[in-house]
Amino acid sequence: MADSRSRLWTLRAGIPRKVYLTLALAGLVVPLLLWWFVSGLEGTNKVFLPGPADVLARTWSWLSADDLLGDMAISTWRVVAGWLLSAVIALPLGLYIGSYRAVQAFLEPLTDFIRYMPAVAFIPLVMLWIGIDEGSKVAIIFIGTFFQMVLMVAEDVRRVPMAQIEAAQTMGATRGEILTKVIVPSAKPALLDTLRVTMGWAWTYLVVAELVAANSGLGYAVLKAQRFLQTDKIFAGILMIGLIGLVIDQLFRQIHRLAFPWLSGRH
Repeated sequence: MADSRSRLWTLRAGIPRKVYLTLALAGLVVPLLLWWFVSGLEGTNKVFLPGPADVLARTWSWLSADDLLGDMAISTWRVVAGWLLSAVIALPLGLYIGSYRAVQAFLEPLTDFIRYMPAVAFIPLVMLWIGIDEGSKVAIIFIGTFFQMVLMVAEDVRRVPMAQIEAAQTMGATRGEILTKVIVPSAKPALLDTLRVTMGWAWTYLVVAELVAANSGLGYAVLKAQRFLQTDKIFAGILMIGLIGLVIDQLFRQIHRLAFPWLSGRH
């Protein structure tokens, strides 16, 4: 027992699966219990802090009468579409930035400059250039994730040990072969982690994206609920976004474990 306790506080030491799951569950349940306790205190205004039961009741009414599943589906489509468009362009671009110093010098300063611009500031331009249909919402999520993704992919590529590249050059590999058979395979685990992280960022831009003339979606529902002080629905919408994001994140983690089993000891 003492040895098990000491392993919990050993740097980067593995812990039993049951212990990991127990701690993960506790990390979710404890905040829920604190929320329930604070919302039940005398004098707590339900308008400002509804309890878990209130939010659950609002979620059920949203599901049964206000098409919660439809809002979840359209928001998921917008996020995945914007993120996927970012990935299709950012992966090859980041590969070249991370592999060739000339490309890095030409593109990285500009990308670094644009990534600090808030995505919400582009809404007027997006509305002028694309309109107010679904494309504008996808574009906002694309803007919010693309530039960060490019730089992260480039950094993943730069972490590939130079010794591997030099060994391939010694054996007569061409530049194309080094890119496709040395750099990309070596960087794959880090690239998948980058895609997972940027998917999380894409969800954080959902509410911003649904500011653009939306009439459906979780972000739109949260903004609409704000106008009518429906705090329980705001909580419900935020929790639904978090739940979908958590499910997608766990899917990415499972894919990572299956694709790179030799790294599965990491949590």
